[in-house]
Amino acid sequence: MYHIYNRGTEKRSIFLSDTDRDRFQLLLYIANSPNPVHFSNLLYLYQGLPLIEIYKGYDIGERLVDIGAYCLMPNHFHILLRERTENGISKFMLKLSTAYSMYFNKKNERSGALFQGAFKSKHVGDEAYLNWLFSYIHLNPLKIIEPGWKEKGVRNVSGAKDFMKKYAYSSHRDYFEDTRPESKILARGEFPEYFSDINDFESLCEEFGKPPEGD
Repeated sequence: MYHIYNRGTEKRSIFLSDTDRDRFQLLLYIANSPNPVHFSNLLYLYQGLPLIEIYKGYDIGERLVDIGAYCLMPNHFHILLRERTENGISKFMLKLSTAYSMYFNKKNERSGALFQGAFKSKHVGDEAYLNWLFSYIHLNPLKIIEPGWKEKGVRNVSGAKDFMKKYAYSSHRDYFEDTRPESKILARGEFPEYFSDINDFESLCEEFGKPPEGD
């Protein structure tokens, strides 16, 4: 298992709207296949329908990686995944980054690299780090409403809970609400079952407060 992350070049924002976030999120699903990504063909097949309908009708088949958690932030992203095939991570990330960069540059009439070099990865070597990482990824969006929460704690707990439940661009919702189409991004059955025990806000904060030794 690996923690994959990257940010925009010069720390620039890589998601400027919900449309951008929806596109990247859908790419997490359709890029996770040995088949080439032909997004224009999918848009033609589902023309006039919301992007969310693609989750319902399109089967990617064999996956390159198993995705256990993810979150999108204004200028970066985090993904927890497990490699299924040889070089699966590299193939998946190349397809994901290339497809999104092409979309973003065309939409915003820009050229050049969008991301800050190659994606970064950190091997998940033990259960303690996996627990902590799961909480870290899912709590990341709190920085949007409470930038200093890691140092000062959460000031408005009820507001934080409500924000986390409504934040659509993270897999946190999929661990307590498995009916949304975006749940197809995840391969929850390939990850430890105890994740289901730390999906509530208090448990995530408790696990985050136990940083793994040496981290």
